[in-house]
Amino acid sequence: MAVAIVSDTCHYLPREVVAENGIHLVSLYVHWTDGTQRESEISDYDAYYERLRISPDLPTTSQPSIGDFLAVYEPLLDAGSDIVSIHLAGGMSGTVRSAEQAREQLGARADRVHVIDSATACGGQGLVVLAAAAGARSGADAAAVAARARRARSELKMWFAIDTLEYLRRGGRIAGAQAWLGAALKIKPILTVESEITPVERVRTSRRAFERMVDLLRTRHEDGADGWMVQHIQARSQAEELAARGTEIFGVEPRVVSEIGPVIGTHVGPGLLGAGGLPSAYLA
Repeated sequence: MAVAIVSDTCHYLPREVVAENGIHLVSLYVHWTDGTQRESEISDYDAYYERLRISPDLPTTSQPSIGDFLAVYEPLLDAGSDIVSIHLAGGMSGTVRSAEQAREQLGARADRVHVIDSATACGGQGLVVLAAAAGARSGADAAAVAARARRARSELKMWFAIDTLEYLRRGGRIAGAQAWLGAALKIKPILTVESEITPVERVRTSRRAFERMVDLLRTRHEDGADGWMVQHIQARSQAEELAARGTEIFGVEPRVVSEIGPVIGTHVGPGLLGAGGLPSAYLA
């Protein structure tokens, strides 16, 4: 394709979806005291989350380097492709800034690279990336593909429910939900990402959180946003149940059901259940 789509690893689309859509990845990193791994090299999520549960210290995470981005950008440009590069919310990570700095180092070729802050993460980021990939398949030029991605983001809504605010507290990523900390053991927070993690509401039980996620999917259906998806962290049965309930609402299956990986999972912890969507016209 004349336009190549690049993203980081924090969309957590299934590997086969990434391959089918020709998406090029730049990996973030996870740092334990005994070593560093690229997120793209961690395939056993069960083992990772078990270690996270029992470890007295959280690992740290970090963005790709400028060199990591250039290692992906330069061969694509050499091959004649322009690039639309879509990344994790800048309010959560320096990833998009690294992409911008890499672009600046490309000299005369910099104008062939469009860097977009998705202002979201995980499934929301993934849907914006898929919208861009659909635009690239249609033969649109890079400016049009970037504009399509931005329009898709403007119509996106995603939510996630978590078991506890403890991981966000320990990782310092709690942002607007700081006031909820005192009740962290008594509530099940429902959050979203609008450049940073933002509180939506809080409920008392896991089951009520699940039913609110169903309600929120219903609002997406009422809005005509039928390109929907489900993600989870170590909550497969709940994700399957939510996918089934959503299929009843939308009359179509989710575009994706997938598990969120280590970089985001480190900061929110096991037990997350997320869902949302955008109009399916962006994904066609």
